Formats: sequence, structure tokens, C-alpha cells
Amino acid sequence: MRIYQTNEIKNIALIGSAGSGKTTLAEAMLFESGIIKRRGTVEGKNTVSDYFPVEQEYGYSVFPTVFHVEWNNKKLNIIDCPGSDDFVGGAITALNVTDQAVIVVNGQYGPEVGTMNAFRNTEKLQKPVIFLVNQLDREHCDFDTVVSNLRETFGQKCVLVQYPIATGPGFNAVIDVLLMKKYSWKPEGGAPIIEDIPAEEMDKAQELHAALVEAAAGNDDALMEKFFEEENLSEDEMREGIRKGLVSRSIFPVFCVCSGKDMGVRRLMEFLGNVVPFVDDMPKIANANGEEIAPDANGPTSVFFFKTGMEPHIGEVTYFKVMSGTLKPGDDLSNADRGSKERMGQIFACAGANRIPVDEMKAGDIGCTVKLKDVKTGNTLNGKDCDWSFNFIKYPNSKYSRAIKAINTSDTEKLMAAVLKMRQEDPTWVVEQSKELKQTIIHGQGEFHLRTLKWRLENNEKLQVKYEEPKIPYRETITKMARADYRHKKQSGGAGQFGEVHLILEPYTEGMPDPTVYKFNGQEFKMNIKGKEEIDLEWGGKLVFINSVVGGAIDARFMPAILKGVMERMEQGPLTGSYARDVRVIVYDGKMHPVDSNELSFMLAARQAFSAAFKNAGPKILEPIYDLEVLVPADYMGDVMSDLQGRRAIIMGMDSEAGYQKLTAKIPLKELSSYSIALSSLTGGRASFSTSFSSYELVPNDIQQTLIAEHEAEAAEED
Repeated sequence: MRIYQTNEIKNIALIGSAGSGKTTLAEAMLFESGIIKRRGTVEGKNTVSDYFPVEQEYGYSVFPTVFHVEWNNKKLNIIDCPGSDDFVGGAITALNVTDQAVIVVNGQYGPEVGTMNAFRNTEKLQKPVIFLVNQLDREHCDFDTVVSNLRETFGQKCVLVQYPIATGPGFNAVIDVLLMKKYSWKPEGGAPIIEDIPAEEMDKAQELHAALVEAAAGNDDALMEKFFEEENLSEDEMREGIRKGLVSRSIFPVFCVCSGKDMGVRRLMEFLGNVVPFVDDMPKIANANGEEIAPDANGPTSVFFFKTGMEPHIGEVTYFKVMSGTLKPGDDLSNADRGSKERMGQIFACAGANRIPVDEMKAGDIGCTVKLKDVKTGNTLNGKDCDWSFNFIKYPNSKYSRAIKAINTSDTEKLMAAVLKMRQEDPTWVVEQSKELKQTIIHGQGEFHLRTLKWRLENNEKLQVKYEEPKIPYRETITKMARADYRHKKQSGGAGQFGEVHLILEPYTEGMPDPTVYKFNGQEFKMNIKGKEEIDLEWGGKLVFINSVVGGAIDARFMPAILKGVMERMEQGPLTGSYARDVRVIVYDGKMHPVDSNELSFMLAARQAFSAAFKNAGPKILEPIYDLEVLVPADYMGDVMSDLQGRRAIIMGMDSEAGYQKLTAKIPLKELSSYSIALSSLTGGRASFSTSFSSYELVPNDIQQTLIAEHEAEAAEED
């Protein structure tokens, strides 16, 4: 294939709700451009997208599929993204490396929560948007209602470029108000019949044409001036106005297609080729140092690797975007992230599982390669005298977690290697080896997300695994002062062990003054501070350790051992074995033996004294609380609120956002464990949610007693 220059390349993401027909649309686009000779179907499991076994098993897109089409001397790189919110990482990756979003809308249902989520991602990244109403041949499609809902949800920037003459099984024609022509199709679709607009449609078409002209003119002062003078624009002027409006997100053109019958796809591709922004029309991308990098084919070579695929019989296929310069096979490049050298092998234009070798790729182009030695997702390769790296892709927080283990413990190492390899394909899978919980935790975007991981491990890697409920990372703290002492004494021939520690514990809060005096049972203890350490704990909160020993009761050389003993109990709290936090420990007295005292003796004495004081200091268990935001259709709001109240959630607020209800709440992590399944069940999959850590708060007393009893039972079993 020919080499395309930067000003001939357009990068486009197909996004939208699951079931809106993106994969079928991609198939029609590939067919119309001649990349494939016959169209496959999702049901037939023979599409260019969705070619991985797990996708064919479930009938859903799991990974973003990169392909290209050549159209009107332009190269359109297109990424077909999964629609399910569980696989949002693919859509976020695609939006970051493309310059135009086509949001596909199911004509039967109109904008759904998935549509809203897709739009919000374009909003965060300031990407241009085209709405494409698909499946106009379905029985319950009502185009006017869909458009009304689009405008209610996304505003009056939604401007019609086309409308169907009729929808439902008889759909076969649209009026294009940009070109002011009627497009109709024979039952087999494909090339349209282009005719003048019928008289009965002319008034409506002219009204919509005027609205489109005004929307296009509003993006350029010269065009607006001409519009006021002549009340019309030429076709080229309208294209220029729409392009500028797309870049500034002041216009969201609305198109019609029936991708299953290949009706309207060719006209959509004409618009993509003629109107949407080129790579160099968009704002420059900043590198990791904040420098804006222009997509200049004559600049230094810099290539960003945004996706990795694992394919049978091939291995790793790595997908890249040429950020700057010109990339050729055989180029020697440096990995800015790993410090290694890499020689590029063949480079390919992508078409799903098919790849077309090319001789070079210019800045802005997207392609793939195989058999790189040391390149991971997110790495940047540079040519000579260039040290750029890019880290502009930010993924959402996880929503669903499970502990994973191999059924055959001898497979544990293989399991970890396989999971880490799969994370290269989908960075929203997060793997955590929790020392605290003694579990390997897989964090993902939802139950379906983790179910596909399990399917792939069992079917592709032949590893039998099971999921378990992850333990909750509780914390322990104290609510009042307490005093304790402990003498460790051991004599068994030869040198013995002796250490005695007296200490006071109290809750620590930021900025509290140093202690001067304490009273316990009428007895006064004056403090004379000799040393103080403030330790920021890895798991949050602080330990403040104060040496207030006077008169040489304990040598200063034993203080590190006492602190070590305290830290050991902080790492394994006396109530449930959870980490302790926000405690101030004052060591004020003790005893030592001139021969038998050593570090071990004082460490053990400190541990026991700390435990005794902790249990008398009003000990409390803290649980992690998360901020929860739920986006839900109004008719499900009551059910969702009722469910949350049953999960100990505190409703913080309610608001409406673009036709949906937005509910915010504080909820314990324990209650979020199966929330994605419950929410999907309550709303028929029409709601979505996001979470972020908020704080640690006290658990209710009844739950605290249950947790302590469970811990004691576990400890008894281990003994």
C-alpha cells in the first residue's frame, strides 16, 4: 500500500453502548473500502473485529480492534472499541490515540448509560464527537425520539446531517441535509441511489439544512459574516465550518446508518474522509515533561506503544502511534522507559488479525509490529538525540475485586506470569500481591471483566483457578489513653533474657502538643522527652514514638529494639491482626539487667506491653469507606437507593445529569464487593458507577464484635 503523509491520515474511535452495532459497522466499513471481500457477522463469529476466542465465546467485544481503510486518497485508522463498561480501558486507550470519536447509538433504545459514559470520556479528553444512529431497521426504532433524547442528554449542539424517511423493517432511505440529496438503497445495501429530495420532504429538509448551515457558520467569523449576508454557505464552506466545530466541540453532527444491511456506511465514510479533523488539526500532545510534541514527519522519530495483543502462533503483537518523525523497518531505537535498545522489524497497517506490510509510517499514523524484545504497553521508542516519553493515558479506578488462586498450588507461579502477561493487553486489570491480606487480588471493572480473565486462563493457558471473596483491609486504632508494663524474663542456663518496658498509649491526631503529664488512678506521671520519632505508616496514618525514660532506667541503645517491638504489633493489631494506625507511644520507664538485657528481650517486652495497653485503650476497628457515584435512569432510582441503604451507605446527594440521575454516597468497601452484579441486576444493565477511596471510619459495634470473634476462631484453628 502507498505511504500516507501526516496531512492524509485521520484516526477515529468507534465507541458507544454494548449492542449498538460497532463491530457490524466496522465490518461494513472494511467491506466498502475493499479490505475484505465479504462481510462477516457477530453471530457467525467471522468478523475482523472480535476475532479472539473469548470474544466469540461471549458474543461481546473484549479488546479494541485496530484496522484501517483507504478512502478518497486518505487513510482512516479506526479502532473498534468494546461497548461494555467492564472493558472501558479499550475505549479510553483508543480515545487517547485518535482524534475523532464516532459514538454509535442503538436506534431502538437511543442514548443509554453506556452512551453517556462514552461521551463523558470524550469530554475529559476534549475529542470531537459524531453521533451515529444505527439499527434504523429495527421494529421499535423511533428516530425522532432518539434525536430528542440526544438533545436532552447532550444539548442543542447535536445537529442533524441526515434523517430517515421511515424507520423499521422497511428502512431504506435518508435525506442528507448537508448535500441536500435523497440517498436510498436496494435490499443488499452498498452503493446508494442518489436522487433529488422529494417535494413532500423539501420543507423539512430546508429547515434542517438552514440549522446545519447556521451551526457550521458559527465556528468561523468569516463564514458567519457570509451567512448573515447570504443566508447560505457553499458545500466546501460548510465542511470547513463543521470541521472547526468538531475540533472545538461546538457541533455534534448526527448521522444515520443501518450497518447490518450496509446502508449509509459509504456516505459516513465520505464524511469521515472529507470533513473530520486530520492528525495535525488537533491540539498537540504533551510528553511526560509537559512539552507539546507536534506530529511532524520531519521531526525526531518517537513511537508510543499503546496496546499489546497476545495471538496464537505469533505471540505479542504491539500496536503503536508514530508521535513524531518517520518510522521504517530496521530502525534502531532506544526505549525511554526501560533503557534498552530495540531494532524495529517489519511494520504493518492493521486490519484486525490481518496485517499489511508497509515500508514506512509518518507522524500521526497507527500501525503494529511483532517480536519486539523488550517493549511493554505504555513504552516509548525514540531515534537518535531524542529522549521523549509519553504517559497521557489515565485509566479509571477499579470497581470489582476478587482474590485469585490456582487450584493446583504448583501452578501458582504460572498463574502469576499469565496474569501479568494479560495485563499488558488490558491495563485496567490490576494485580496486587497483598502482604497484608495474604492474598493475590485481581482488581477489574466488573464481574464480567474478571469472568473473561478466568475464561482465558482456563481455556487459553490451561490453568484451573478459583476466585474468592477478598479480605477487607481493616485498620485498628485506639480511642483513649492506657498504661501498661511488661517484664520479659527467661533463664535457661548461661546468659538469660531480661527486659522491662513501661509505656503509655494514646490516640494520635495531627498537630497535637507534646505530652507533659498523665494521670492514671490518681497517680501522676511527668514526661521528660529525650527523643521523638514520627513515622508515616505505609498503610496510612502515623505512629509517634517518644522516649521519655529518665535516670538511665533503659539504655538508649535498646530504644530501636523497643520501637521494633511496637512496630511488629502495629503491623498485626491485637484485635483482628489488621494494621494499627494513629497511635502515640510514650516509653517512660523500665528496667534492665547488666548481663541478661539485650535487644531481643526489650523487643519482646515492648510487644507485650503494647498489646496490653492497646486492649485497654478503647480499641476500635476502622473500615475503608469509598465515595460512590451512580449514574442511573430515573425510573430505577428508588430501587437503587433502597439497595444502597441496605448496604450501610450514606446518601450524600442527588442530581440530574444529561437525562440521568446522579447519586453520590459513602459506602463501606465490604458492601461494594458484589455491587456491580447487584446494580446490573436491578437496572437491567442500564446503570453505571465509579468509586474512589475516601477514608477510614469506625465500624459499628456489632460488626466489630463479629470481626473479633471471627479472628479469634481463625487463630484457634491455626493453633
